[in-house]
Amino acid sequence: MLKNLWLLFFNTFTISMTANSGYAMLGVIKNRFVDKYGWFTKEEMEDYIALAQSCPGPIGVSSTMIIGYQKFGLPGSLAAVLGVIIPPFIMMILVTFFYTFISTNTYVRTFITGMQAGVCAMLLDVVIGLFSGVKKLNHVFYYTMMVLSFLFVRLTKFSIFYLAVICILVAVVKALLIKRKADEAL
Repeated sequence: MLKNLWLLFFNTFTISMTANSGYAMLGVIKNRFVDKYGWFTKEEMEDYIALAQSCPGPIGVSSTMIIGYQKFGLPGSLAAVLGVIIPPFIMMILVTFFYTFISTNTYVRTFITGMQAGVCAMLLDVVIGLFSGVKKLNHVFYYTMMVLSFLFVRLTKFSIFYLAVICILVAVVKALLIKRKADEAL
């Protein structure tokens, strides 16, 4: 068990060191824990990520906490969260200490600009992965929800909290309609 907790900590630590943002981490997390270690199925990982998105706070912390807990219980959750929060903590201390040098250095600015392309690629991987889950369902309802949610975020100034509430209400109504239809069939 201790070896697996170390493996979980080490992986979340290295992912956090290299992925740069919560959503960019999701693709790497999936690759590591689904494809490389086989700890979860792709569908389980998609469920955990969806659950993490509904939690307050950083998506990277929420997703690794859920993944760690699902695999190894409370010790796994603690190992995963520590692995994911220690690198940014160290980086913030270093950036604060060397702020003047970092903010005026042309090479550092060029490096950060170049990293943006990599982060975009990781985010695109996450979007494609999440879309494949919607595509599997192959139902106009889910495509409609996806497009309307995108338009809500893109075209309104409302908080994303309202979108979450609307999606929950729509899902509850859909579930009730399915249950009602099933009850009528009996």
